[in-house]
Amino acid sequence: MTGLAGLGGVMGVGTGVVAGGAALGGGAAAGGAAAGRSVARGTTSGRTTSGELATGGPMVAGAVSGRSASGGSAAGRSTASGPAGGGARSGGAAAGGAAVGGSAAGGEWSSGAQPAQGSPDARRQPDAVTDPSASGSPGSGPHAPAGPVLAGITDEAASDLHGQLAVLAELGWSAIELRTVDGVAVADLSDEVFAGVVDALGAAGVRAVCLDSRIGNRARPVTGPFERDLAELEVLLRRCAELGTRYVRIMSYPNDGLAEPLWRARVVSRVRELAVRAEVAGVVLLHENCSGWAGASAERALELMSEVDSPALRLLFDTGNPVAHGYDGLAALAQLARHVEHVHVKDAVGERFVDPGTGDARVAECVELLRANGYQGAWSLEPHVAPRPRESAGPPVGASAAFVSAGRAMSRLLR
Repeated sequence: MTGLAGLGGVMGVGTGVVAGGAALGGGAAAGGAAAGRSVARGTTSGRTTSGELATGGPMVAGAVSGRSASGGSAAGRSTASGPAGGGARSGGAAAGGAAVGGSAAGGEWSSGAQPAQGSPDARRQPDAVTDPSASGSPGSGPHAPAGPVLAGITDEAASDLHGQLAVLAELGWSAIELRTVDGVAVADLSDEVFAGVVDALGAAGVRAVCLDSRIGNRARPVTGPFERDLAELEVLLRRCAELGTRYVRIMSYPNDGLAEPLWRARVVSRVRELAVRAEVAGVVLLHENCSGWAGASAERALELMSEVDSPALRLLFDTGNPVAHGYDGLAALAQLARHVEHVHVKDAVGERFVDPGTGDARVAECVELLRANGYQGAWSLEPHVAPRPRESAGPPVGASAAFVSAGRAMSRLLR
């Protein structure tokens, strides 16, 4: 790994910091940084303290302007990284350094979402076999979870974090997909409030598998200010490092009066820039089949992947969105499955959302197809328990019970 220094640094007992390691113009292991970048350094009880090296763009958990191993290594040497008291793991990669989400020499992600164990996903270690952190990230490492990784977008059950964690506890799940807390988007939470979220998740033994952004969603057309999305991503990259999370959900910008070629060009340009920044931070952007240029077309989703051509862009497949948007979801998934690294589980009959497996989304067939293509990621419940979720000011009365019912239906389908 060109310019790699400080490998084999010392684990800071009680801080979780891998000491040492600044790379001048090349890759850097976790705890290190490329010159002119900043790096999130270690954690204490799940909290991250940022350290700065000069000025420049953010660099999360050992990011690289070329390729890097988060918690990574060169020439087969490994470095330890992890939260204090959280069970540090030893991460290693072949010479050249593996990027987060892969272990191929030269630093490329593998298509099967197999991050090095020293990556941010390997840092927090709840014991539940259905938690992705049990082996670094969903399905990764030498000992993949014995069962599926079950998670939920729990702000559909309760606005407050206590209520969100309560439904996970009732379901016996230990993974969450964070979108809002008390009605406030993750990126908009104050640092103090977010620190409390990190502590609460750690105390509950709950792992965040993905952070949901508003980037490119239905409220942010392609003609809107791109600076707003860049600012949100910058915050979320830092918060991914604090949580040990490697995924951020995005969409691909609804049109706002542009001719299709210009719409396409602007979407590709924006997502490419977002992916560059995510890759530097060791984070993967997950494009969802929802709002935007590539939201309802498998062909466009594949075109977007090809044009951006980055290991930091993969796909999120929502099983219920095709029903709502009027296309054949199973046929689309057949084209996309090998690029899918995260799944939202929902079901619908027309515009009415129902428990998974009871509607027209053919959820069981989607699960079978994904598994046949080697999918080992999380299954995240997004049941849309509100009759009109996009118009709802918050979870309706009975939302927690409805979420648990949908969660049990999803568990039966997956187990």
